[in-house]
Amino acid sequence: MNNDKPAIEASDIRSGRLPEEQIAANFADMHPPLSPTEAIIDADRCYFCYDAPCTTACPTGIDIPGFIQKIRSGNLEGSAHTILSENIMGGMCARVCPTEVLCEDACVRNTHEDRPVRIGLLQRYATDAVFDKGTPLFERAARTGRKVAVVGGGPAGLSCAHRLALLGHDVVVFEPKDKLGGLNEYGIAAYKTPGEFAAREVEFILGIGGIEVRNGVALGKGISLAALRKDYDAVFLGFGLAGVNGLGLALAEEMEGVVNAIDYIATLRQAPDKSSLPVGRKVVVIGGGMTAIDIAVQSKALGAEDVTMVYRRGQEHMKASRYEQEFAQTRGVTLRFDSTPRKLLASGTRVRAVEFETREGRTYTLDADVVFLAIGQKVLWDGLRETAELVTLRQDRIVVDGERQTSLPGVWAGGDCVAGGADLTVSAVQDGKVAALSIDKTLRGK
Repeated sequence: MNNDKPAIEASDIRSGRLPEEQIAANFADMHPPLSPTEAIIDADRCYFCYDAPCTTACPTGIDIPGFIQKIRSGNLEGSAHTILSENIMGGMCARVCPTEVLCEDACVRNTHEDRPVRIGLLQRYATDAVFDKGTPLFERAARTGRKVAVVGGGPAGLSCAHRLALLGHDVVVFEPKDKLGGLNEYGIAAYKTPGEFAAREVEFILGIGGIEVRNGVALGKGISLAALRKDYDAVFLGFGLAGVNGLGLALAEEMEGVVNAIDYIATLRQAPDKSSLPVGRKVVVIGGGMTAIDIAVQSKALGAEDVTMVYRRGQEHMKASRYEQEFAQTRGVTLRFDSTPRKLLASGTRVRAVEFETREGRTYTLDADVVFLAIGQKVLWDGLRETAELVTLRQDRIVVDGERQTSLPGVWAGGDCVAGGADLTVSAVQDGKVAALSIDKTLRGK
């Protein structure tokens, strides 16, 4: 590509590339809910296996045949209770969980008919019925007089807080952002969770009582781990990954048009009018995980003409499931593999192209007026020096044991900030639940 190419026209990044009604349709529910008839038909397909492999494949251990049987009998409240007793964010996980590689992949129907029971949609069918009616399913135990600090209001923190409150402990959740929910609220594609569902789920969780929320507070900014250990009977750390990995190329941090994907996804999620958001005509997404898929598909949904997602390794190594990859392709996203970014080309201070090198050493260039970086997140330890010095870390994440206890007495951790995690909402929920049960056991002296 010629470096003398004129600067990108301002019109190449603008809003309103598509009619408002088209953008609204593009951001409609990715998986429309099942009708009552569809739910019964799919529930009837379940074999209700003994030692069901789908339950074994679920990170939170939901009794899947059990909740499906209750759908068959018309007991939606009982079905939702079965789900939410193990996974308090079962409603969100029904929408965003990669069921195609977890419970549905383990379904024995795959062997017989090459199509599993639609477990995710059935789970949504049951839980939505409860949320729509505002039905309370859980009653808090008698207060124990113990108080626990939960740092971070994402899936891990909220799961831990709800279980602790259910068991009678008082909980204070410290959250730096204005809203609770973490990535459920800020980091997931808008077409997966329309209708403010994340906020409705948080409201349901807090409805148990005994959970105080303090927004605008974070470790290193208003509170310290030492103070929390002194003032509370136990501490749970679930502060997630607030940092974004750098591209490692010259001028990447300063160049206009080079954007962290997670930041723009948050903007998309919070925008009431998606048609007002600017989008590039030619978009390049660097990365191979769910964040890369989400920003690529949403860029296309906003009207980008050409969206290419580039991953440095082969397709089989992508963190995004094959289903998600195919979904992106059906939405018009081009996927390229085995390509490493080598150089950002600019017109003045604005990016205009990216040069890649293939595994075979061949180079090629993709024009871009916006480049989204979706190459992973990290803990921002710069503001957490005290915590980093007090707990054991491995590869910059917190080391925990099977009960999610850290090396520091009285402190547990879970979610994306711990070493060896799966970086999934469902896994974070399980971490919070396991930690809460361990904290309860410890506080009761068992």
